Amino acid sequence: MYSDIEIARAAQKRPIIEIAAKLNLGSDDLLPYGHDKAKLTHNVVNRLKSGRKGKLILVTSINPTPAGEGKTTTSVGLGDALNKIGKKAVICLREPSLGPNFGMKGGAAGGGKSQVIPMEDINLHFTGDFHAISSANNLLAAMIDNHIHWGNSLRFDTRRISWRRVVDMNDRALRDITIALGGPSNGYPRESGFDISVASEVMAILCLAEDLTDLKARLARIIVGYNLDKQPITAADLKADGAMTALLKDALQPNLVQTIENNPVLIHGGPFANIAHGCNSVIATKTALALGDYVVTEAGFGADLGAEKFFNIKCRKAGLSPDAVVVVATIRALKMNGGVPKSELGSGNAEALKKGSSNLIRHIRNVQKFGLPVVVAINHFATDTHEEIAVLNDVCNEAGVKAILCRHWSEGGAGAEDLAYEVAKLADNNDAELQLLYEDNLPLWEKIQTVAREIYGAEQARAEPAVLKQLEQWERDGFGHLPVCMAKTQYSFSVDPTALGAPSGHIVPVREVKLSAGAGFIVAICGNIMTMPGLPRTPAAEHIGLNHNNEIQGLF
Repeated sequence: MYSDIEIARAAQKRPIIEIAAKLNLGSDDLLPYGHDKAKLTHNVVNRLKSGRKGKLILVTSINPTPAGEGKTTTSVGLGDALNKIGKKAVICLREPSLGPNFGMKGGAAGGGKSQVIPMEDINLHFTGDFHAISSANNLLAAMIDNHIHWGNSLRFDTRRISWRRVVDMNDRALRDITIALGGPSNGYPRESGFDISVASEVMAILCLAEDLTDLKARLARIIVGYNLDKQPITAADLKADGAMTALLKDALQPNLVQTIENNPVLIHGGPFANIAHGCNSVIATKTALALGDYVVTEAGFGADLGAEKFFNIKCRKAGLSPDAVVVVATIRALKMNGGVPKSELGSGNAEALKKGSSNLIRHIRNVQKFGLPVVVAINHFATDTHEEIAVLNDVCNEAGVKAILCRHWSEGGAGAEDLAYEVAKLADNNDAELQLLYEDNLPLWEKIQTVAREIYGAEQARAEPAVLKQLEQWERDGFGHLPVCMAKTQYSFSVDPTALGAPSGHIVPVREVKLSAGAGFIVAICGNIMTMPGLPRTPAAEHIGLNHNNEIQGLF
């Protein structure tokens, strides 16, 4: 059996200009990065703003497990399948982060015969977008400490500086640090720390901005800390927004690549869903909707994080409304939710499957709360038994949704044609409008409570008085209309990653809240979630290297 990277390397790539031609784009619309990837220019993005609008398909999933779910693989397989049945489809994905690539999760370019290529480039440096985001973030951090060093005319209270540096790597040693040691010439010592780049507000801003003008305005609104009178200080006060925009000018342009079957894919932006809002860029999605009849996009991790934020943050801000939603599940993962250890997932266990299906049903019900039609994609594994497939079909039928067995991993688009026909039918016949979970004018704490109760099945969210006081202060400052971005473990509906299935009646502790004024949301940090992950005991980096032909190996 070939590995993902071997399958991707054997694919017959077409020149990127040929892929662009499928979307009626010419050479003047592209900024090529070699022969197999390119950026769409600002000119073509702006030209397409008033173009026709295709059907938007969101792919989400059950909570992730070590057994695998295959959300990105299904997104790619569905996009290929839609093109295969004669639809003009474009796939929109997020860019992978180096942290998971070298950590435990691996890459994010799909798998098997449903991949985007060039897989190695996409999973590593790609077109440099993440480097630009990290540089813009860290420029602002440098300008803060430089301003304080040269007299601090803005009167920064160094105890209340909230802006942190970032790096696109899992590095727990950088979570909390002391900077500016070594004497007066190095600045004023203070405590600080690093986040992973995908948790940066700059990443969120790039993914929510409509154009360069909007990007600059959002960057200007970033609150980096407070002065001695407890008044906010922004990036605009530091005169950093112009230089940050210059660094991000090229990064704001969507990236065009292709699937193994030579269908167009826009990959752009990559905020994590467990610590950020988990969606690709608004610019890429809206551009794709003007280029194709169907756009397949995904939201990070399970529907409790990715889909909820896709609806309540991205769609709310960008005026989008999906026409159909696909919830991806595997029989293996559902059995793990039913209590089966990973070592025994290869054996049939219909009872554990029924028990673990509670996780899938919760996600289906949650998506339906937004008023959208749902179909379940069963991502097939060779170990799935006929009995188990029948059981899962029955479970979905009882829930009032259709489950479709998909073999795109092994067969490519041909293995997801049944799903493509069903998705197209749902999207074409859907006249429902997205129903947001909460209104803008709901108090911030009530927005957090609503997500905890309605999506996580919790009894309530709880926070210390200082957190509630901070939320009330932001409401007085004019930020009460913002949506909330929950930072929580992706492995469970609760904050306990070991609580599988569909736990109910639990408490969601909110230990901290952060204001992302430029991005336009409030972050609620729940439980023990970290904005700087760490590497596992045996990181994937130990197995990545070059083979005798100097080709990268070990990526997955």
